[in-house]
Amino acid sequence: MKKNLLMRFRSIRTSIIFSFAVLIVFALMIFLVLSLRFTREAVLENSTEYTSQLIGQVNNDIDSYIGYMENISVIVADNSDVWDYLFGKELSEEREKELPERILGVFRTITDTRNDIVNIALLPRKREALINQGRARLNPYINVSELAWYQEAEAAGGETVISSSHVQNAIFGSYDWVVTLSRNISRKDDPEAGGIFFVDLNYSAISDLCERLSLGNRGYIYILDENGGIVYHPQQQLIYSGMKKELITEVMETKESSFLSKDGRLYTVSRSEQTGWIVVGVSMVPELMHRADEARKIYLVIALALFLAALALAYLLSDEITKPIKALEKSMKEVEKGNFAHAALDVREENEIGHLSRNFNMMTEEIKNLMVQRDREQQIKRRSELKALQSQINPHFLYNTLDSIIWMAEWGKNQEVVRMTSSLAKLLRRSISNEQEVVTVAEEAAYTETYLSIQKMRYKDKLEYEILVDPEIMQEKVIKLILQPLVENAIYHGIKYKEGKGLIRIRGFRKGDQMILLVQDDGKGMDAEALAHIFEKHTRDTRSNGVGLNNVNERIQLYYGEEYGISFQSSPGKGTEAAIRLPFGREEGRDGEL
Repeated sequence: MKKNLLMRFRSIRTSIIFSFAVLIVFALMIFLVLSLRFTREAVLENSTEYTSQLIGQVNNDIDSYIGYMENISVIVADNSDVWDYLFGKELSEEREKELPERILGVFRTITDTRNDIVNIALLPRKREALINQGRARLNPYINVSELAWYQEAEAAGGETVISSSHVQNAIFGSYDWVVTLSRNISRKDDPEAGGIFFVDLNYSAISDLCERLSLGNRGYIYILDENGGIVYHPQQQLIYSGMKKELITEVMETKESSFLSKDGRLYTVSRSEQTGWIVVGVSMVPELMHRADEARKIYLVIALALFLAALALAYLLSDEITKPIKALEKSMKEVEKGNFAHAALDVREENEIGHLSRNFNMMTEEIKNLMVQRDREQQIKRRSELKALQSQINPHFLYNTLDSIIWMAEWGKNQEVVRMTSSLAKLLRRSISNEQEVVTVAEEAAYTETYLSIQKMRYKDKLEYEILVDPEIMQEKVIKLILQPLVENAIYHGIKYKEGKGLIRIRGFRKGDQMILLVQDDGKGMDAEALAHIFEKHTRDTRSNGVGLNNVNERIQLYYGEEYGISFQSSPGKGTEAAIRLPFGREEGRDGEL
């Protein structure tokens, strides 16, 4: 039936227009039905995800903030002056006098660097309390030991305790709205001594973190502690006075990251493993659905625009452009294969397809020229990088070497002076001679041995080395300067920090179709974290020659391919092994360059 219907039209263009119109209307109807049906779910899901990201960031900021304050409590709790003040017995009179001032000096240093600390104090059980700058004192009308945060700290056994927000009335004349971080400092052999250290954090510091984020015109964020107490709420006074209620029980009991309330609110929950606090984002669903209504209108406008545009496009199609398009498609496939010689089109038409075909011919010619230029620039770049690397004999290294030569000359060690001067001359001569990009393994090993001989004379009691390269690979070609940077890294970051004499062993051998060069040291080694970041680019260290491991690895992969390069194995205290994998029996790079 469809075939008979299409045959009624006099031209293919009319058939194409009709067919496109039917398909487009059908597709747009499906689009509209699905979009209108799932808009609410999509808006809720996106809003939930967005709100989760916002309150997750708030949670992370609060964790960082509280973590910093916990670090302060650790510093104070581990301070030797604090321990002498709390537990010291039979202290000298001078020590007794200086301890309070020294501890208050620590407090001043902390408060000078943080303007969000309201109070910082040490409350000994047997001595006078030390508060802030030393001028504040405890409220005589309050029994501090009966305050909730004080009792929680005593029961925590030395762990930090974070209170919910409250008015701090322990300090005479000060009634600030704060969050208190407290810690019990005690000793098992003297349970009667010790005391409580606490820091009052300005409530506004936490409220600012929450208020700077927006969840619509009526949305907000509030924070609960692990017991359901309110740490922050934008309408906290109304809640305390009973004029406003919040879904605290539902939030505490939910296992989900979000839920909808009966009154049309979306609650998004983020729990902190560090503080135990719960950050809750409240979004108004009607506000979210307002965006959905706008989206529905946009969908209708887009559908209409797409329909009109598709009809216009279908009207422009005709059998006149069928053959040129197929020819263009065929040429494109040739270009995809990299066969530019058969990609040129024989253009005869003067219409849009003809112009497109001419532009395609120009484009393919330009791509071919750019590829040739890219290959040439890559060759120049590699050579330039190698020349730059060869010139990176750092002045610091030369100064130390010449200083060692002067020192040996003054002590009459003429033979050592001759050997070291000769080795330095060879090193400089090889660095200056940079016409060739590749050398034999034997030449690379000889250059590295010259470098090692200088370092051995400089670190006479610290360094030994040995070079064991199989004769089978001695005449294999490799790019310059791949061994010496690894040796340098082994000396400056491994052997130098080892007690006693260290050994660097260089090995080279064939393994199947690959050539393996190993640089092994028995220095201090590295842990897994250091290994994971070994190829990261750092600021140049003026004590070494400045040739980075990442640079060497990139040059190897650029020249031979991504399957080759440097890998490391290391254990703290046992040393490090760097392995260079290169192709065996191939004198050319992956681009066919010598």
